[in-house]
This record gives sequence, structure tokens and C-alpha cells, in this order.
Amino acid sequence: MKLSFYPGCSLEGMAADYARSIDAVFKALDIDLVEIDDWSCCGATAAHSLSEAMSVILPARNLSAAEQMGLDIVAPCANCFNRLRFSQQMIQKKVLDIPWPVTGDLKIHDMTRFLAQPAMIKQIKKRVLKPLNGLKLVCYYGCQMVRPPRITGYTDYENPQTLDRIADAVGARVIDWSYKATCCGASIGIGRREIGNSLTKRLLDKARQAGAEAVVVSCPLCQSNLDMIQKDGLEQPVPVFYFTELIRLCFSERRDPKWFKMHFADPVPLLSKINAI
Repeated sequence: MKLSFYPGCSLEGMAADYARSIDAVFKALDIDLVEIDDWSCCGATAAHSLSEAMSVILPARNLSAAEQMGLDIVAPCANCFNRLRFSQQMIQKKVLDIPWPVTGDLKIHDMTRFLAQPAMIKQIKKRVLKPLNGLKLVCYYGCQMVRPPRITGYTDYENPQTLDRIADAVGARVIDWSYKATCCGASIGIGRREIGNSLTKRLLDKARQAGAEAVVVSCPLCQSNLDMIQKDGLEQPVPVFYFTELIRLCFSERRDPKWFKMHFADPVPLLSKINAI
């Protein structure tokens, strides 16, 4: 199977560990991710805050390139997925003149929903060498992956299940909680750090109260917000995993602690406790 791959800007910087785990997991699943040639930034928060035209045109360039490849798109970043889907809908409605040939007809998958399909869950379970038995976690979706539903296509946006199904497939104990899709503050921490910190601290507190030892995410910004606030060392750190990091652990005979060197809340002690590393 081949898919066009839109990595987005984060995977080349703050989410490089996410990129490495994605590469390992998809290779193990025999899925060829073909990076979109000469891809460019989707605009993320800045573009749609300032210009609706740019919020459509910037992602459209990448959609055009993917259409020339003839492959459906998978996006690992929740915000990138949201922006690509929004642009696609505007293209289909012919709201703007796009300076590249593009129809908006390709399927755009967010990575968690692609891997949570029943056939993919079956493949994941088949390749698990050592399940993560004993790991208690909560799944955190944030807001950009699931909302607004008219763009994302999620019907269970108040209680999404894709990450839950994947975490369950690798043997973790998934704890239900009421904050799955509560905003982490996104980029507000840049201008109003006190607001961003209060939102992320609340999420970590609620995860602990639910009995979770870790949080699993798919969004680089969510991971960064929840993880970086723990950089000064908390008495009870809560590791924040990308979901593909957990899959990679289960697929690998040799599990290297260096895989998690970019994490502020060090997950190695927790993984050692459950004999996962």
C-alpha cells in the first residue's frame, strides 16, 4: 500500500521523535509513505487567523502536489489535517481561484483514524511482540483533530475513540476520562503563558485523578504543551507519548531508551516498571 505523506513543519523540529516512530511503524506495517514532493507549510494557526484566502491557498498547493502523485494523503499532525480538509472543502465549493491544478477529490486521512480502521487494528495486533500490559493511560485528542465535525468528519467528537482503539490494541489499559477533547491552549502560551500553563496543568491534574500514569496523543503541539510544562521536574511526572511511539515499542525486540530523549517527562522509569524497555 502507498500513501502520500504530508509531514508538516513540526516533524522536522520539535516532533522529530514522532517522525522516527511513524517511519518505524509504517515500515513494519508494509505501508509506503511517499513524502509529497516540495511540500510547504499549511499555514496552521497563523494563516486562518489573518486571511481566509491564505488558509485555503497554502494547503491547496500540497493537495495539488498529492493529486499529481495519485495517492491519498495521510497527515500525522491534527492541525495540518484540519487545514488540509478545510482547504479541500473550499476547493470543492470553488470559493477561490487556486493557482495550481487541483480538484480536491483525494481522501485525506488523519493518521490515528487511518490506523484505527478494523483492518489496520488487526494488522497491529498481529505484529505486537510484547504488549504494554500494566500501562495505565488516558487518550488525549485535543480539539483540532475532531472539531469542527463538518470539516474533520468526526461524528464522535465529544468522545472520540481512535486513539483508544490503538492503545487497547497494543495492550495498554485505557482509562476513560472527561477531558479527551478539551483544548490544551494550543499556541496561546506564546502570547499568554499563564493561560496556556493553567490549561495544561489542569489536564495533567485530571489525568492523574483518573488514575493514569501517562497520556497518549497524536498532535505535536498538544504533546509539546503537556510535556514542556513538566520540564522543571514534578513530583509525579506524567509521560506524554505519541501513539506511534507505543506501537513502535510493541513492534520491536530491541527497545532503546534513546527513543525518548526528547521527552521532558522521562517515560523510561515508567516503561522499565512494566518491563517494556
